[in-house]
Amino acid sequence: MTVYKIYPKGFAANSYLLTADGRTAVCVDPAQPRILREAESRGLAVRYVLLTHGHFDHIGGCAALQAAGAQIGCLAAEKPLALGRDNMAEEFGFGEVPPFSIGFTFQDGDTLDLCGIGISVIATPGHTAGGACFLAEKHLFTGDTLFEGGAGRTDLPTGSGAALGESLRKLFALDGDYAVYTGHGEDTTIRNERRYYQW
Repeated sequence: MTVYKIYPKGFAANSYLLTADGRTAVCVDPAQPRILREAESRGLAVRYVLLTHGHFDHIGGCAALQAAGAQIGCLAAEKPLALGRDNMAEEFGFGEVPPFSIGFTFQDGDTLDLCGIGISVIATPGHTAGGACFLAEKHLFTGDTLFEGGAGRTDLPTGSGAALGESLRKLFALDGDYAVYTGHGEDTTIRNERRYYQW
């Protein structure tokens, strides 16, 4: 599996393209409409979108990818936030997110087989009530749950500090080491975060 990390232009989240065959891809958190062009420039057709959570800076490219044929999925508990007005776009002065629909939902512990990639779903509430992380091979996509040297804020709608603490302990309890691809900033590893940060 190959992972392409796409940094945002302006304020938005990191986006990721995952491909096993070099032709089709899964996108984690398409932050901006330009993610469609980024995929096409790599010869990739995005078939599926996975959302770690529903904040505007992680979902801005959903409509463009959906129009190009992608199916969009999130944790069932996150669907109201992803499709509602609490995605924080207006509060942060970014207007409205282009409308899209959720094509499928999943639950904690589900294993998804998308574009030939096995992806395990880990529910990680705290930053939002329906936040999720995705584990594909030795790659862990954490959205705004875990950053290099820190964790997501919990003072926005549906956030919970207690829930985030439990979610971080859940991630740190995973066996072995994993590359961690975060929603903002640089990559890290679970081993590094276990060693230097106690939650």
